[in-house]
Amino acid sequence: MSYDFDLFVIGAGSGGVRAARFAAGFGARVAVAESRYLGGTCVNVGCVPKKLLVYGAHFGEDFEQARSFGWSGAEANFDWSTLIANKNREIERLNGIYRNLLVNSGVTLIEGHARLLDAHTVEINGQRHSAERILIATGGWPQVPDIPGKELAISSNEAFFLKQLPKRVLVVGGGYIAVEFASIFHGLGAQTSLLYRGELFLRGFDGAVRQHLKDELSKKGMDLQFQADIVRIDRQADGSLLATLKDGRQLPTDCVFYATGRRPMLDNLGLENTQVELDERGFIKVDDNYESSEPSILAIGDVIGRVQLTPVALAEGMAVARRLYRPEEYRKVDYNLIPTAVFSLPNIATVGLSEEQARADGYTVKVFESRFRPMKLSLSDCQERTLMKLVVDAKTDKVLGCHMVGPESGEIIQGLAVALKAGATKQLFDDTLGIHPTAAEEFVTMRAPVAS
Repeated sequence: MSYDFDLFVIGAGSGGVRAARFAAGFGARVAVAESRYLGGTCVNVGCVPKKLLVYGAHFGEDFEQARSFGWSGAEANFDWSTLIANKNREIERLNGIYRNLLVNSGVTLIEGHARLLDAHTVEINGQRHSAERILIATGGWPQVPDIPGKELAISSNEAFFLKQLPKRVLVVGGGYIAVEFASIFHGLGAQTSLLYRGELFLRGFDGAVRQHLKDELSKKGMDLQFQADIVRIDRQADGSLLATLKDGRQLPTDCVFYATGRRPMLDNLGLENTQVELDERGFIKVDDNYESSEPSILAIGDVIGRVQLTPVALAEGMAVARRLYRPEEYRKVDYNLIPTAVFSLPNIATVGLSEEQARADGYTVKVFESRFRPMKLSLSDCQERTLMKLVVDAKTDKVLGCHMVGPESGEIIQGLAVALKAGATKQLFDDTLGIHPTAAEEFVTMRAPVAS
């Protein structure tokens, strides 16, 4: 049977664009449909604008610390509208880059909502297109709990486009998005409370990391409320909001920001016209080749609910393109030892197993830790401390996990991820000379275990 395209990609986010570009480069006839914005969540309402806002939030501390190094001047003033306007301009530039990447790769870009009519047919803007294979890469979407007044709350989608910085913000959630936005709002001067229904945020991260961040955020003056859950939100006569908690307390605020999970974006996609199956969480079920229960339809990225990170979606998109159109270069995606960062203030970065997970997996472990005040702060009154931690297999000396809370932790852990991927032992860390004076050298100078 003859098709219009060899591969039709629905969604021009990180994974979809990567798969489309390389499939076209391998000689396939490829089309991409996108109904919102090129670059997906990461470029438009995720990683990129969030990191720009994190940079902005950190300048308040930078200005304060500069005085201890002899710098003085007029008092710094922050303007939210300038930051957002500059952020928007940068995102528009990146949108253009993504457009050029696709078009220059020979991909047919169709802007509009794509809907599946059957296993090989997609309809967009009233036109039908056939394809031998269809790749779903539509990503995720924020979820706000179904409580009275939920329409008064915002999510990360809206936070990047607020007309002004709220004076008071309630951030609800315990994952990395909640922690990051709480740091952003607080760092930019808003009175910020972080509410989480559990006992401690960042479930799944190393326990020392979680506790260390809690201590640092508390020292900075952020209001942390655990085992707290909102049951309703009401608009007040003056336009402000009133959040009522499960325990009966009422918190006045100007903004309620929810970061309580994301769902797969499958709205009006037409999956009912195919044999595609969903798992118990609502994500598309795929096998190791990213094929759904409908053999001609594949899916990657956040929509399959495995590891919801941009580099993972990129790797999955590359794997699909190679397997289908350049099999001699195909390599499976390795989901082990994926480094990740939380751009809270201070930053978190980690790769490998937490101490708790290593013990649960049956390892006998040695734990090495270093906690110190960074040299940059030694002339100031700032009491922020950095945490570095290694989790080591006591039997083989292999380093199982590296964890850090502190400035530039993502930059440091990225390099150590290579070492862990190569199977580095603690002895290799010990034999490596440090760069002095740096914070990173602490990872190769920790000699005595703190626990075993």
